[in-house]
Amino acid sequence: MVNKRKRDLSVLFGILIAIIVINFISSFYFTRFDFTADKRYTLSNLSHKIASDLNGDLQITVYLDGDLPAGFRRLKNETNDLLLDLASYSHGKIHVDFVNPAKGDEKQQQENFEKLAAAGIEPTNLSVKTEEGLTQKIIFPEALITYHDQQIPVRLLQNRMSASPDEVLNNSIQNLEYAFVSAIEKVVKNGKPLIGFVDGHRELNNLQLSDAMTSLQDGFDVGRVDLKAISLDGLRKLKLLVIAKPDSSFSEADKFKIDYFVMNGGRILWAIDNVNAELDSLQGHGGQQLAFPKKLNLDDILFNYGIRINYNLIADMNCAQIPLKVGNVGGQSQMQMVPWLFYPIFIPTSQHPIVKNLDGIRSEFASTIDTIGVKGIKKQVILASSPYSRAMIAPGMISLDMVNKQPDPRQFKNVPLPVAVLSEGVFPSDFKNRQQPEGMSEQVQIPEKSIPTKMVFISDGDVLKSQVSSKDRSPFPLGYDRYTQQQYGNRSLLLNIVDYLTDDSGIIELRNKEVKLRLLDKARVRDEKLRWQLINLLVPLSLLVVAGLIQAYLRKRKYAA
Repeated sequence: MVNKRKRDLSVLFGILIAIIVINFISSFYFTRFDFTADKRYTLSNLSHKIASDLNGDLQITVYLDGDLPAGFRRLKNETNDLLLDLASYSHGKIHVDFVNPAKGDEKQQQENFEKLAAAGIEPTNLSVKTEEGLTQKIIFPEALITYHDQQIPVRLLQNRMSASPDEVLNNSIQNLEYAFVSAIEKVVKNGKPLIGFVDGHRELNNLQLSDAMTSLQDGFDVGRVDLKAISLDGLRKLKLLVIAKPDSSFSEADKFKIDYFVMNGGRILWAIDNVNAELDSLQGHGGQQLAFPKKLNLDDILFNYGIRINYNLIADMNCAQIPLKVGNVGGQSQMQMVPWLFYPIFIPTSQHPIVKNLDGIRSEFASTIDTIGVKGIKKQVILASSPYSRAMIAPGMISLDMVNKQPDPRQFKNVPLPVAVLSEGVFPSDFKNRQQPEGMSEQVQIPEKSIPTKMVFISDGDVLKSQVSSKDRSPFPLGYDRYTQQQYGNRSLLLNIVDYLTDDSGIIELRNKEVKLRLLDKARVRDEKLRWQLINLLVPLSLLVVAGLIQAYLRKRKYAA
């Protein structure tokens, strides 16, 4: 009896010592096991590396806190789980706080809101059901990352047109890792990549590009670039050129500099209108305008890079609305919102990380794009029109009277027409076996082929244009339609394109992460509600009664006699 007791105590002490040793060793290592099918709780190796390579303390303040609706509580919990993982891999350098900006009295709340607005943190208005009815609630589904003297906001909520609240929430959750990791990478970089918006060909002006350039300033140094004035050495310092809706011809010297930039690995976002058509011109010339081809002198260089932007206009039944005068009442003009086929809304269907889960993209007078086979270049269509669209060849007359005619879906039934293409690879020089053009002060030899690089081509420059208020001439956010007060995904598209073109580490691939939405079948829940309520209530009680009877029977049998 004594030996058995000693043996039991030895086993007990052995187990305790093993537990202490395992806990001591595990304190130096961090790991976790993710048994979910979509690996929703597993961080990528890239996220591990960025978190573990931090050279200083990084503060993440999340403003999604307080009394939140159920969906936003889930978003908060998922955000907390992700940030705890990042903090675990950072060796104590990442610090996370959750703050409720609506805490305190009205004056304190107002001060908090103003500070957040100054930091680029935007609120969201929610309609919440209460016993008294609907009440408005302001929440901040955003975070702020601070590293040394640098700050960058992170948007947690990813809105999407025509998506249900559950889908919006799901898209937001699966985008969290990309949103935080890309922001951390930007804020800790030594020096921001340089982005130049090309100037000198009547491109979109600074007011129209205001939100586009401001949105990029968190992670990049952004400015205007005059191709006529910039040196080749200055071009080499740029990471990305943006050509946003030029309206006059490019000289051969301009194209030589563009080609030199590409051959040395430069990246370009082309947003080109090849047809001259504007709504302002229509409204100011009796409601009619001749849409005619522009002479930009870019066809040859684009063709050489495997792209042709056609001289046509897309009319799409999936389109935005414009205000149109429909008469006068009491001397006052009566305006009505009507669909305008030449303002297509492009709904992303590609699974490429640039456009995956993006909201609709608003455009104005877009054209089609053809891709041309060029050895060494991989091309992918990332945006296209709806299946109910067609192309009108330019030159051609367009008129506001078109809104009075109900479009026949049979005439618009078509395959989706490409409007944005991503090209990657080794591009041939447009100046191969050609002399250096006049107007070049520097003599340089351009290689016949580029080093590996990438470009995006969009057949509408207005995708990057902010609308301007007619009252105070202030610009609206990029993608905001001032007539319908609808926010489209143009800004997110721009940010994703720039991230993809400027980043060589592959961070944007994190947008491919998928969290499957597993929702209850509402119809089945309604039809079988009583059945499952009875099962959940009665089955456990029945099992408990049966187990009690069996135990009583066995006990009676054992001790009877």
